[in-house]
Amino acid sequence: MTDMFGYMAKRQLFQMFCAIIFFHGSEFILAVVHHGRSNVTLESLLISKHYVLAMLFSLAEYVIELYFFPGLKSYWWISNSGLVMVVIGEILRKLAIVTAGKAFTHLIKRRREQHHNLVTHGVYKFVRHPGYTGFLVWSVGTQVMLCNPISTAVFLVVVWQFFATRIPYEEYYLRSFFGSQYDEYAERVPSGIPFVK
Repeated sequence: MTDMFGYMAKRQLFQMFCAIIFFHGSEFILAVVHHGRSNVTLESLLISKHYVLAMLFSLAEYVIELYFFPGLKSYWWISNSGLVMVVIGEILRKLAIVTAGKAFTHLIKRRREQHHNLVTHGVYKFVRHPGYTGFLVWSVGTQVMLCNPISTAVFLVVVWQFFATRIPYEEYYLRSFFGSQYDEYAERVPSGIPFVK
């Protein structure tokens, strides 16, 4: 069992844990920077019961496949492609948070706040929901990086479904806040999630 955790497995698992720690730690820090420590809770780490179960499932898949099919984990071009996806997703999400500033929150706002302005510059010029796009790319990238075929497919479907449901709900409120200004923005800029208008 100890032989199976050679260089490649240690590298992939190290990258995975670094990606998770950096993602959630930086989310929390940026939330504190933009909203103040008193307005930020541990929910800003974005760690839910379902998320923990998904990550544990992916680690179980990794160990089982490493034991029974060690060659499956040795495709460095696949693993490195996943690492690139993780970095791109991380950058895109953090650009979204920094660009939106106080307008970026982890929970959907149902009432317009004084500082709430429609952000259409920076990365928001190219996609309406760059934070969601970044998370989709990041989360699927973590599984590609581990060469986890099952978790890659599951993460892709589950995260896509989550955003396909969340975006219309969120945009209902954005349209009520910004009216025709948001309609015009949504008409010319894609959502950033494939097949979600």
